[in-house]
Amino acid sequence: MARNAIGIVYRKEFTEWVRDRRTLISTVLVPLFFFPIIMVGFTALAVVMVGKAKEETPKIMILGGEDSPQLIASIKRLDSLEIVPYAENWKDEISNKEIRAALEIPPGFQTALEDGEAKIVRIYYYEGEMKSSFGVERIERFLKDYRDQVVKERLAAKNVPTSMLTPFEIQQENVAPPEKVSGATVGGFIGYMVVLLCMTGAMYPAIELTAGEKERGTMETILSSPISRMNLVLGKFLLVLSAALATAALSVMSMGISFSLLRRFNMSSGRGDAAALLLQLGPKAVASIFLMALPMAVLFSAVLMTIALFAKSHKEAQSYLTPMTFLVVIPAVASLLPGVELTPKLALIPILNTSLVCKEIMTGTYHWNSITWIFGSTCVYAAVALFVAFKTFQRESVLFRS
Repeated sequence: MARNAIGIVYRKEFTEWVRDRRTLISTVLVPLFFFPIIMVGFTALAVVMVGKAKEETPKIMILGGEDSPQLIASIKRLDSLEIVPYAENWKDEISNKEIRAALEIPPGFQTALEDGEAKIVRIYYYEGEMKSSFGVERIERFLKDYRDQVVKERLAAKNVPTSMLTPFEIQQENVAPPEKVSGATVGGFIGYMVVLLCMTGAMYPAIELTAGEKERGTMETILSSPISRMNLVLGKFLLVLSAALATAALSVMSMGISFSLLRRFNMSSGRGDAAALLLQLGPKAVASIFLMALPMAVLFSAVLMTIALFAKSHKEAQSYLTPMTFLVVIPAVASLLPGVELTPKLALIPILNTSLVCKEIMTGTYHWNSITWIFGSTCVYAAVALFVAFKTFQRESVLFRS
């Protein structure tokens, strides 16, 4: 009987949920199409913008160097740099992106080279500005080549072989498989997206089934029906949970499709290295991420329903749940920070633990002890939140708050 009552409530709420366009947009359309647009669209845009920035010939200003004509002449012969006349406000021109960098040549530079005296050549640029960084890279490349040439000439004058400059070479070689490299690089973003979209998918149904009922004046009608309060709460809760899980499942599926499309595009365009670094969301990884998201979805559903129940309208519920968004985003973003790794203590922090374990799963690493702790602790948090939701629905002062 109780199961039938819960099913009746669930079907009733599900029917209204399907009819609500806002809920369907947040639950289906956003997770299904948002990630491909972000991944494919912005990745393609970034490639185009970076390519154009690299093709641009950066404008460079030379400060000083009147007594070093050889160096100045060598710089001016470069096709990769455009030298502009000196101006007193060169710092402002760099800040305003009129020029990309300025090269300061100290007085007596040429003479110091001939005498074997070390001098400091300074490069002024706009830190954080991509085109300015490209200009600095070209200047540094030229100066290093010029410095190596000076050293070789000195060695040749003393009949010393140039091999003395490099008695040995250093090579770096990656031994980790591509899936681990890609997982360590962008795997944390997967957990972040799953957490954020899971909460977003549960938010609007939670508001609709609590504050929405109050605003429409149908809460009293539902409570007067011959259904126990617990069955009523479970029916509503299961609908919110379904929305959260649907959002999480669709987001993971969308991510898998996006990475697959990008991999095929890179392979067809001859960029095999880029394709190798893309994530591969296999069935095992998808199932594992979904399993870890399950108790988190229960936690979100119960907490959002409880908070939204205190509101009298949609607008008020949204104002209550906005801080909840920040509380979820902060630990999810913390998992993306370098050096933040899964530890026994962090395995007990909700949201952060799920984001970190998803990051580990994407690298193909399964720490079963940590996974057990995270799954168990999140289930405990979810059970407590669900218990609070039941108790809140028993309070007449909250249900009929006006």
